[in-house]
Amino acid sequence: MKKITLLILLISSFTFSQVQNVTFSVSPATFNETDAITITVSNITTASWGVSDIYLWSWSYDSSGENSMDSPTNGSWSSSNEAQKLTNNGNNTYSITFTPTTFYNRTNIGSIGMLVKAKDGSGDKKSQDKTYQVGTFQLTLNTPTEATTVLDSGQTLPINATSSIAADFTLKANGTIINQKNNATAYSYAPTVTENTTYLLEATNNGEVQNTSFNAIVKPTITEAALPSGMKDGINLNPSDNTKATLVFYAPGKEFIHLIGSFNNWQVNDAYLLKKDSSKDRFWIELSSLTPQTDYTYQYIIEADLRVADPYSTVVLTENNDQYINATTYPNLASYPTGKTNHAVTLLRTGDAAYNWQTNNYTKPAKTDLVIYELLIRDFDELHSFDAVQNRLDYLQELGINAIELMPVMEFDGNESWGYNPSFHMALDKYYGNTNSFKQLIDECHRRGIAVIVDVAFNHASGQNPYYRMWNTDNGGYGGQASANSPFFNQTATHSYSVFNDFNHSKQAVKEYVKRVSQYWIDEYKIDGFRWDLTKGFTQNCSDADQSCTNNYQQDRVDVLKEYADYQWEKDPNFYIIFEHLGGNTEETEWVNYRLDEGKGIMLWGNHNHQYNQATMGFGSDADFSWISYKNRGWSVPANVSYMESHDEERLMYKNLEYGNSNGSYSIKNLNTALKREELAGAFYFTVPGPKMIWQFGELGYDISIEENGRTGNKPILWSYLANEGRRAVKDTWSKLIKLKLKYDIFETSNFTLDVGNANGLNTIHLTDPTATDIQNITIIGNFGVTTQSIVPAFQQTGTWYNLLENNANITVTNTTAAITLAPGEFKVYANKPASLTTDDFTIDDKNTIKLYPNPAKTHFVLSDKTNKVSVFDITGKLVKTYSKEDIESNYYVISTLKKGIYFIRIKDIKNQILTKKLIVN
Repeated sequence: MKKITLLILLISSFTFSQVQNVTFSVSPATFNETDAITITVSNITTASWGVSDIYLWSWSYDSSGENSMDSPTNGSWSSSNEAQKLTNNGNNTYSITFTPTTFYNRTNIGSIGMLVKAKDGSGDKKSQDKTYQVGTFQLTLNTPTEATTVLDSGQTLPINATSSIAADFTLKANGTIINQKNNATAYSYAPTVTENTTYLLEATNNGEVQNTSFNAIVKPTITEAALPSGMKDGINLNPSDNTKATLVFYAPGKEFIHLIGSFNNWQVNDAYLLKKDSSKDRFWIELSSLTPQTDYTYQYIIEADLRVADPYSTVVLTENNDQYINATTYPNLASYPTGKTNHAVTLLRTGDAAYNWQTNNYTKPAKTDLVIYELLIRDFDELHSFDAVQNRLDYLQELGINAIELMPVMEFDGNESWGYNPSFHMALDKYYGNTNSFKQLIDECHRRGIAVIVDVAFNHASGQNPYYRMWNTDNGGYGGQASANSPFFNQTATHSYSVFNDFNHSKQAVKEYVKRVSQYWIDEYKIDGFRWDLTKGFTQNCSDADQSCTNNYQQDRVDVLKEYADYQWEKDPNFYIIFEHLGGNTEETEWVNYRLDEGKGIMLWGNHNHQYNQATMGFGSDADFSWISYKNRGWSVPANVSYMESHDEERLMYKNLEYGNSNGSYSIKNLNTALKREELAGAFYFTVPGPKMIWQFGELGYDISIEENGRTGNKPILWSYLANEGRRAVKDTWSKLIKLKLKYDIFETSNFTLDVGNANGLNTIHLTDPTATDIQNITIIGNFGVTTQSIVPAFQQTGTWYNLLENNANITVTNTTAAITLAPGEFKVYANKPASLTTDDFTIDDKNTIKLYPNPAKTHFVLSDKTNKVSVFDITGKLVKTYSKEDIESNYYVISTLKKGIYFIRIKDIKNQILTKKLIVN
């Protein structure tokens, strides 16, 4: 298809259609560029696209087959021009008539290409491509029907062709004339094939020549050989000899496979015929004499016909996208072998030095403490790179988050994408940078105490995926559907949320693929967790039309996802596993409890966008967000990764400004008022025990609709928001709330209640923990209404209470049920003790009255004088360690459980003076 950067992306609530194979015909059958022609399409089911009209999407080439140009009236992929709507003939056929020179606005046309599509072609609402040659003199090859025919040595190859007018035929074999026939409209000949041969058939009429080429391959003799021990699918580098590499390719049912690439000029050569281990359905080859730190590129050519990259590529090069990746993002990117081959190719390098990880003792935040920042690199920074994200870590650390979740960074179709159109699951998408820059980002995140979670789409693969191309109805193309004998894909999806090509997770080959890929990412990049996209799709029990079945409990889905969880914990026992299931509580509860007694268990996305947005817009109806409490789901642990916004949800601020409620002069459609509502929402969000997630720029009140420029289209990158005081105030308030959550143990209590969703908008949260060493009681009150109202706070006790977000301003409570008046949008976070939200109160002891050494330290430190009490705080001011009297008496303070970073050691000396020392742990 001419359009090369089609952005077709996953939206969980939508169903996408497969490419249709329709029937094209042209009248007259042969034509010149100045002739009026009629294109007719039949065998099409428009209803499957949800439309009744179809449109032509077309392009043309010059007489040399070069200089492709789109039809000037194509329109855009999401909105075809009405000028190219086909006429419905009423008999399930559609037609359009045009003259090529006028239609394409050019002359010297050699061929035209086309497809038909829905007006909005997003989601594969298109047909396959069709090409017609221009000119009344045409040569048609009838047999062989394939570009490459495989024969035994000594077999004949029947060749049959016709010419639209009488012509002289010449057949050449590897450049040598072997047969001719003059003044004929039909040609036939059957040469005997004893070697690999490229045939060229020419037809000449009055000096004009038409030709077609095709190949015959002599079936090679396969060497059966056991796969060497320890070899995995894909590239296996030799640890003791960087001039060697072994490639392993799983290809059941295939007879023979050659390796083609930069080391053999992309030619089929039996010296690069892969050996076969039939017992494992695998082909393999050991390459030798490789030059270390040199770029090699390769493909497998299956039975001398289908060219595919390695399904387990770690870097792929693509012919239509790499040219748009700049050297700043990806320095020294290898060049695609233009003119040598087509489709994606695999990059192979040996002898590169292993990345030198700087942070090796990183400890992940506890699951309940997670505050995740979800971001799409494309829309987060104009440089759209891992390096750009790394340069923004100061900002994220200041916000207080302790994890980032990257939308998919595995190789996807095109360059600019949400990433849910994966083509090579084990390769890093180059549009974001190279493997070293990704590792540097992770390394730096870990140094700062920030976990890295990667969004993965193992439910499906795009048409570029080699394992899809090897078994499909599109003859190895990107369209059609999976063949019945595919070891990987369902012919039709077995769930109702299908996009692209649906993996069959009951197949052993798919399980091995997922295991190999997922474990590679953990080993290679030291990532801390996966967010699994669209886990509802992992069942094989339903149909694409049965949403009820998909949403109900499915035992096979539960079983296979547990198996996948085991694969990850096999590599990292503390790996975060998060499912985007958004389904029934019974099924999700089973995952939450899976291996929970071992300290594991699976986390689930929790979508509270609608309820929180109803509240921020000032509407009491349907504003009950109490489902954010894991206790309401009957869970024993806070395993719900809750969010008010995600990549898939409308932005709170957009709806605040568009649809916000009002009363008199108080209007939520006012920017500053709407922003204050975001602060209010944060107070009733971050304080609820359990992991939380922020969508990028939510902390600045991002108010651009998710639908702007198309749902998955590029969105404005508005770091300029930081110049707005009201937007900064949202960030500052959320930052304080996050620091409270992470610093004080009460926010991990199981003793809490939510009284929210009330029609008048008056909401309260109470948290209680009598055993906490600092704050034992929290009472939060807020007015989500649009009028001034009084609320009964129901404080847990009388006495002095502190407003934590207003510099611990205190009130004396003599009656716990005495009402407090709140203006619309106003809220208070009260505690029975004051809180410190910064490290400013850690006054460093510069006089060295007590010395601490060694510093930096790794396993322990000692003090130069006697003390009464020693405590350790992290950089956020959270107490992370205290020492017993025995520790203090021994004057040996063990810190081996602390991760690398900066800490504050608070010391009470024998005179009961408080001193603070800064300690670096490395």
